[in-house]
Amino acid sequence: LIVCSCASTAGLTPEEKAKKEEEKRIEAYQDSMKHVIAVESLKNLNFALEADKVILKRGRSFFVTPTTNCISAADGKATVQVASMRAGAGLNGIGGITVEGNTSKVVTKTDKKGNFSLSMYVNGVGISASVFISLPAKSNTASANVVSNFHSYNITLQGNVVPFNDSNIYKGRSL
Repeated sequence: LIVCSCASTAGLTPEEKAKKEEEKRIEAYQDSMKHVIAVESLKNLNFALEADKVILKRGRSFFVTPTTNCISAADGKATVQVASMRAGAGLNGIGGITVEGNTSKVVTKTDKKGNFSLSMYVNGVGISASVFISLPAKSNTASANVVSNFHSYNITLQGNVVPFNDSNIYKGRSL
């Protein structure tokens, strides 16, 4: 790996090296700004986690469409939606299930390294679950674990956290 990285920069002129360094700094700055925006959205419970990967209880995972697989919160209500690629099948009309509920017992934490976490309960028709969201430092890519209070079934969604109003989610029919 070290040989490859040295070889990739060995043939570059000083100007090209400086340009690459500047691009890396800009990208790091943009990532840190996305993280700040994601943290504020989570703290205000006005966010959407647009999931591109779903992991089931026994570790089976698959990639999904972020517009129809999400966890969101706005106006004191939270929505958990999971949909497959088959439109029309499922309870929500878009190939899966959509459940909504009120949020309670919201706890947020930031550790020394800048990693942010949020935990909350969501209770409503069709859902009584604990939701745990972890957001690593300098990133807006989060992992959310939804643990049902009725069953031992849980599901994990991974994706980007954005402010609710900036999200591209398509919400199906809820229970």
